Amino acid sequence: MDAWYVYIVQCADNSLYTGVAKDIDARLAQHNAGTGAKYTRARGPVVLVYKESAADHGAALRKEYAIKCLTPAAKRAFINGDPTPVCPE
Repeated sequence: MDAWYVYIVQCADNSLYTGVAKDIDARLAQHNAGTGAKYTRARGPVVLVYKESAADHGAALRKEYAIKCLTPAAKRAFINGDPTPVCPE
């Protein structure tokens, strides 16, 4: 499994968390077990709401950064199909 993915999960408090992983199922299991990101530990369980494959780790990180620059409303619009806006400089 060589592909990298950028993903968005919705936490139990309705907030969104964006990350990158090679194995999304394993990463979701970590988040839901409380051993994933610090942000999701107190906000679980999480549900996958978006995933996208990337050419490599760098491409996944760039996409993650572009998504993290968005407001929560823009992230939800992106999840529903709107294109990702460019982050402000």
